[in-house]
Amino acid sequence: MLEVITGITLAASAGLNAYIPLLGLGLLSRFTSWVELPAGWAWLENGWALGILGVLLLLEVIVDKVPALDSINDLLQTIVRPASGGMVFAAGSASDTVAVTDPAAFAESPQFWPFLIGVAVALIPHILKSVVRPILNVLTAGAGAAISSTLEDIGAALLTILAVLVPVIALGALVLGVVLMARRLTRVRRQRAEQLAGNAEGPATHAGDRAFGAEG
Repeated sequence: MLEVITGITLAASAGLNAYIPLLGLGLLSRFTSWVELPAGWAWLENGWALGILGVLLLLEVIVDKVPALDSINDLLQTIVRPASGGMVFAAGSASDTVAVTDPAAFAESPQFWPFLIGVAVALIPHILKSVVRPILNVLTAGAGAAISSTLEDIGAALLTILAVLVPVIALGALVLGVVLMARRLTRVRRQRAEQLAGNAEGPATHAGDRAFGAEG
């Protein structure tokens, strides 16, 4: 059961940032005893793979903090983040970790469904993020992009580490994070609706004042 929780949490992390959980698994497997990747995923700890993931992560971190570019990036990441979620679910749930020393047979099997589960899980935070970000950028004149992106990166990194060390706590943090993202979506949509209503009311009020002045 713990290996499933590990996979789910890693996949959700990929929904926030596609490269943090992949790079995290690779680094932890290569430089610590916390993770031992299965043979099929050992390439993640290869130096070339780590270097490429590091460059991609750097680009993602920069682009995701620039208003407008972040929305374009979210559109492009609609394929990358779920794919990463599928990969880290399959790799993480089949790995020996501090918390999981005997992964279940299903996680070690070559069947395709663990990948599909990871894809589905990663889509949830990705969709929430993609919907919230454009509205938040409008409400804050773009200032919210960097703050929101930084918090998401930190969250993805924490989820990756917790998924390996303490999966149950990681699952609790994940549930809390999804709830907070859903509440943020509701809040920013309400604020945007109020803003639009205020903008519509303003011209109508000015038009009424002009008409009243003409009658006078």
